[in-house]
Amino acid sequence: MNRLLPGPRAALIVLLAAFLVLLAGSDRIAPGDRHTGARPAPDPAPPPGVPSGFFTGSDEAGVRRIAQAQAWLGGDSLTVGHTYLPGDRWSNIEGHPALFGPWARWKEARPGRLFVLNVPMMDRSEAGLADAEVRTGLRRGAAGAFDGHFRALGERLVEHGLGDAVLVLGWEMNGTTYSHRCGPDPAAWKTYWRRVVGVLRGVEGQRFRFDFTPSRGRDAVEWPRCYPGDDVVDIIGMDAYDQPAGLSFEDQVSEEYGLEHHVRFAAAHGKPVSYPEWGLFRNGDNPAYVRGMLDWFAAHRPVYQTFTDYCPHGVWGCADNPESARVVRGALGAPAGP
Repeated sequence: MNRLLPGPRAALIVLLAAFLVLLAGSDRIAPGDRHTGARPAPDPAPPPGVPSGFFTGSDEAGVRRIAQAQAWLGGDSLTVGHTYLPGDRWSNIEGHPALFGPWARWKEARPGRLFVLNVPMMDRSEAGLADAEVRTGLRRGAAGAFDGHFRALGERLVEHGLGDAVLVLGWEMNGTTYSHRCGPDPAAWKTYWRRVVGVLRGVEGQRFRFDFTPSRGRDAVEWPRCYPGDDVVDIIGMDAYDQPAGLSFEDQVSEEYGLEHHVRFAAAHGKPVSYPEWGLFRNGDNPAYVRGMLDWFAAHRPVYQTFTDYCPHGVWGCADNPESARVVRGALGAPAGP
């Protein structure tokens, strides 16, 4: 029960209460931080022991830009090289020396570097094929029609000293962007994945690891429907850009098939996680999202994480995101001197 206090004592307590309210208000969120109604989050510590990379391009110039991004960061934190096979035709999906040579030299130059390669499962990868054509292709693949292309890919990777690569096979299969999407026939997609892994594991000298990587959220189909089985998956990844507009990092964690679902699913299957693609997108220069992702990595210790560094996603290769750049440099750059 409340009770009025007599005389000067009451006045003193009222003044003290007002002072405490003002003091609390002075520590509120700074303008521009997206954690509405909360104190500004401190810059995250570097994710301890998490191999990190910047995607700066797939060609030889992209390999050189890794060193430039590292110089911008300071230190030597970038140990992951991540690139993509062109998916326009089967001859490119098989790989070639012009792509593999520069990456092989980059990897050989420093022990402990990790090479990550996204591998399309179908040609005409971004040609906007109709569902019926995708379904036919998946069923042909499941029956072995494309085995030779993947065998050639595996042999070329081994020849270039890249036989221990992480292969992100048929990534973002839960969406609609790629001709290797799962939605038109999940059963055929899973059978096809299993067949491709069997072919690549049959290549002499290989030590590939296979990364099953949907995009965050439900997208066109629930990504767990596409999971091909624990015996043919080594890592469960997630591509996790800052989208859609207005969705906070906390909502990206808790949304259906979001970041929390991802780590729980991986744990239930006894698999480590990865984040092959992440970066800014629909919410502009958003340091709260960047802090959230870096803290997430520190908590969940992925096999690797790769920041997509070109506009609108990036921070070194995109001048549009200076506040997010400051957070990334603070986490992945050289430690400050005394």
